[in-house]
Amino acid sequence: MLSRLVLGLGPTAADLLDAISDDRGDLAVVTQDEHRAETLRADGINVLEADQTDPSVLADIDFHPESVIVASEDPERNADAATAARDCFPDVFLLAYAGRGATADQRERLDSVADRLVTPEAVVTDYVTQSVGDEGTRTRQLHQVLRDIDDHLAVVTHDNPDPDAIASAVALGALAERADCEVTICYYGEISHQENRAFVNLLDFDLRNLDADSPDELDAFDAFALVDHSRAGVNDQLPPETPIDIVIDHHPPRVPIEARFVDLRSGVGATSTLLVDYLRRFNIDIPTPIATGLLFGIQVDTKDFRREVAAADFEAAAHLVTNADMATLQRIEDPSVSPETLSVIGRAIANREQEGSVLLTGVGEITDRDALAQAADRLLDLEGVQATMVYGVVDGTIYASARARGADIDLGEALRDAFGQIGSAGGHADMAGAQIELGMITVDEREESLEEIVRSIVTDRFLDAIQSRSHRLLGRVYARADYDVAAFTESTALRRDGEDTITTAGRTSEASGDDIPEDWNTDVTFLENGDEDGSDEPEQADDAAEPPDDESEQADDSPETLVEPDDSEPP
Repeated sequence: MLSRLVLGLGPTAADLLDAISDDRGDLAVVTQDEHRAETLRADGINVLEADQTDPSVLADIDFHPESVIVASEDPERNADAATAARDCFPDVFLLAYAGRGATADQRERLDSVADRLVTPEAVVTDYVTQSVGDEGTRTRQLHQVLRDIDDHLAVVTHDNPDPDAIASAVALGALAERADCEVTICYYGEISHQENRAFVNLLDFDLRNLDADSPDELDAFDAFALVDHSRAGVNDQLPPETPIDIVIDHHPPRVPIEARFVDLRSGVGATSTLLVDYLRRFNIDIPTPIATGLLFGIQVDTKDFRREVAAADFEAAAHLVTNADMATLQRIEDPSVSPETLSVIGRAIANREQEGSVLLTGVGEITDRDALAQAADRLLDLEGVQATMVYGVVDGTIYASARARGADIDLGEALRDAFGQIGSAGGHADMAGAQIELGMITVDEREESLEEIVRSIVTDRFLDAIQSRSHRLLGRVYARADYDVAAFTESTALRRDGEDTITTAGRTSEASGDDIPEDWNTDVTFLENGDEDGSDEPEQADDAAEPPDDESEQADDSPETLVEPDDSEPP
């Protein structure tokens, strides 16, 4: 439906019009320039060849515009056209372009009837600012790197990608294709969370699942780009020595990042926000599926615009919302829940233990670690709970997801304190995750004893880290008057066949004279210190195992992706 009436259309004004119009199909143009009229018709624009300053021409137009844009290069004709438009359409928004060399009188005439007056100086200033500033420089550099890529670009997300990583990868792929690159969007791991599966399927994104056991498949690519993480081999399964061409991420790095083009801006809440900025600067009309994906990516990573959100995130969302498919977005947000997820949430509720306002719970062996994040979200709704941690074992690895409300504790830092030396951990202040390899731990091959070891080490370390960082969440956990030390010791005991000897993570208390087998102590020490020989100095986790930046930041149904140490969270 026609909604904008354009009177005259000079070259500079045409650029201005492109910048403010999302759809040129809603325009009708009145101009006396025959050549320009033919060009506009070829672009599918309605054109009337007539004098734009003639009030009778405007009166005969067969629709009532929502806005009128006066846009020739002739200041005098612009003043006449603006006056005629105001008389004919007194209630519409009128934007007037002054034209080159406008006199003070002509500008005054335009200003008296226009709702907004744009001058050539303002247009040039805006262009120079975008082209020469930091943002403009980044845009040109990215374009140059894309043009230099020989052929096939792999855009790689972090493992088990969340919506922000997927949408950012797809958007960067669209930019690369415009630079004549062949593009494949790649990821390692799996997309298991039901919300993320719906996201990919409903938006029909074409992604390739790479196999870490088949490194030869990387030979098909001439260049590599990383989105939503910044290092090969850290939170993805690329070989660490893989040369990286492009990195775009909103997480602050812990070490210098090497790539031909690097854009790391931690001042925004989502990598999708950065890609929207590039799409706008490249003057690309964002297709509906990509707009919908980027909008959801921003929404998820900022936790519905409530976590680490910046003005740029709101601006990007406002730009996307006109092209996004809101009905599809609603379907993505309301996916079905798997039976296992409900079972894990049930076990998390049944097994919960609370210390002060911190709730911890173990759910045992699971197959879908995304369920941990969802359980942690749900438990945070309980009255009197300010932080939660849910942990379980998947294929020989302990995974933990933590959530918090308020600013009493930084969960990302707390999990790094607790598990950084025996595994990897990271995330946001209110959403984080960790993973610890069980390694060669065996305790008489009894599963229940192993569960007790896991329980005691995970909970003790987490509570110690919370206690050292905040006295508000736990209160005086270990010293409060109503705290039953014996009961706590009993509840976290590691016992063998009913013996009285009690062993908790890192400490032993003897109630009987029985000796504890050496391998038992070795097993506990190994998991506690991350060192099989039980040395006093725990080994620092290898860089390649850097913290999982837990969780996909999705509200109640957050998927979890392990990301780099300071990364935002994984879903």
